[in-house]
Amino acid sequence: MGTARWLSIVGIGEDGWDGLSPAARASVESAAILYGGSRHLDLVPVVAGQERLPWPSPMTDAFPGLMARRGQRVCVLASGDPSWYGVGATLSRLVPAAETTVIPSASAFSLAASRLGWPLQDCRCLTVHGRPLEQVVPHLQPNAKLLLLSWDGTTPAKLAALLRARGFGASRLTVLEAMGGPRESRLEATADAWSAERVADLNTIALDCVPAPGARILPLAPGLPDDWFEHDGQITKREVRAVTLSFLAPRRGELLWDVGAGSGSIGIEWMLSDPANRAIAVEHHPERIARILANAANLGVPGLQLARGKAPAALDGLERPDAIFIGGGLTADGVLAACWNALPPGGRIAANAVTLESEAVLFDAHKRLGGELTQISVARASAVGGFRGWRAAMPVTLWRAEKPYTEKPYAEGTWTA
Repeated sequence: MGTARWLSIVGIGEDGWDGLSPAARASVESAAILYGGSRHLDLVPVVAGQERLPWPSPMTDAFPGLMARRGQRVCVLASGDPSWYGVGATLSRLVPAAETTVIPSASAFSLAASRLGWPLQDCRCLTVHGRPLEQVVPHLQPNAKLLLLSWDGTTPAKLAALLRARGFGASRLTVLEAMGGPRESRLEATADAWSAERVADLNTIALDCVPAPGARILPLAPGLPDDWFEHDGQITKREVRAVTLSFLAPRRGELLWDVGAGSGSIGIEWMLSDPANRAIAVEHHPERIARILANAANLGVPGLQLARGKAPAALDGLERPDAIFIGGGLTADGVLAACWNALPPGGRIAANAVTLESEAVLFDAHKRLGGELTQISVARASAVGGFRGWRAAMPVTLWRAEKPYTEKPYAEGTWTA
């Protein structure tokens, strides 16, 4: 057999063996080694001479042994569609596609959509299995339909509480248990009326989002209100933040360094631009670090990473970014040079300055590296006695540049403030 197609990954539903196609049954029966959860292994008949290995906890502990079987006939049982938030997606990063055969069953998303009559293409399909529940927050939009794979039987109650707290108590939850099998059942109620503290651990949630007037709904454009962030004044203000993010030009799946993160607002909005985007907030102040974590969770990006310390030392060993924002520490020795040298060719950098000293650093960067210099002045209407007038904020100088593909690195210490 060699190594060609040695691994088969078979999706199985609650209907078990009866629901498998002939090709799926053949893969299970012909395997020398069969991996799967205990529940899945119990759904298929015992084959004489076949080695059956239940997943350990954590499942990843089994992967070295599985890879050591390369070239043998190995079959993995998984729930539904293994490639959709399943073990198939995980194994695809270990085993080349040319060595794998995947035979899916109906996914939980497909089954849930069919039960409710929802067009699947109009649904947002998410998982909170082993992931923070707060990541649902950016998807809470008026009339949105969400399908969620639960972590366990407590997830629906926790989701209902989150919805109530965010002004989405009128949203309807439909919890579908053990779909496709003899134990299938459902529970339905609004988040306001939800009373079940625990349901079956194997459940999928269908959520029809209904916001109350005044509910906090995350917009799809950058520039969240400043008071949506906990901060001590060290925050890139709303209007400047929107322009800064346009300069950083986030693209799907990219990583941002938010250096001198303050409240974390730039990194948070970078991640909100796409669920696949990541950010590392670099900050040394303990109280600001606590605020960054609280803001990230509250605004639905709990996966924001932290590098605790001062740049440039705190940058050592970080994963190479696609873009960098410098919001604090611009005049510190070596910060700009370290950031520029960390960028890959084609990477983008943006930095903001409000003091003359930090502005001088940006003038020097523009002279050496090119890019664009922009100054923004914002004035807001405020009371002047019994009248109103414009109160100007400090102007902000912004520099952005894209690293060319032929650029040589700059040595430390060449930047002047």
